[in-house]
Amino acid sequence: MSELTTVARPYARAAFEFAVDNNKIEAWSEMLFFSAEVVNNPTMVKILTSDKAAQELAKLFLNVCEDQLDENGLNFIKIMAENGRLSVLPRVAQLFAGLEDEYKKQVDVNVVSAYALSKKQHTELSKSLEKRLARKVNLHCSIDKTLIAGMVITAGDLVIDSSAKGQLVRLSNTLQS
Repeated sequence: MSELTTVARPYARAAFEFAVDNNKIEAWSEMLFFSAEVVNNPTMVKILTSDKAAQELAKLFLNVCEDQLDENGLNFIKIMAENGRLSVLPRVAQLFAGLEDEYKKQVDVNVVSAYALSKKQHTELSKSLEKRLARKVNLHCSIDKTLIAGMVITAGDLVIDSSAKGQLVRLSNTLQS
């Protein structure tokens, strides 16, 4: 995964900088997402892993995507194809989305709780996290009954585990050491 990220990062940054400079962040996000979906298609995976020449792959890929890409998007895909990097397009799209969130000062937060959150809890948690993270928060909630009580909040590298299960694990580890 880190190798893919290393290869994809310069492409994502270049695309993002171009999108910002031309005020087309949303359009580029859509183009990259669509291209990533094409790369993930099982038929396309077989084609991309075949012995075809880079120019032939680029032509084929562009034929599939041309209605969804503008002129600059087509050029971007051509460059990636010529460099044999079409397979990293899904990671480029992910990194682009991360750069977009950073630019817009927003963050996706995953909340796993033992029970469904009420609207009031959802709103209060969202406000609290926005204050703590100094960003607009997009909450994605799910339920995991094995937590017993409480919740686990994940935002990027930040993990807040206030679940009963997590507390029991920490207590167990403390007692064993």
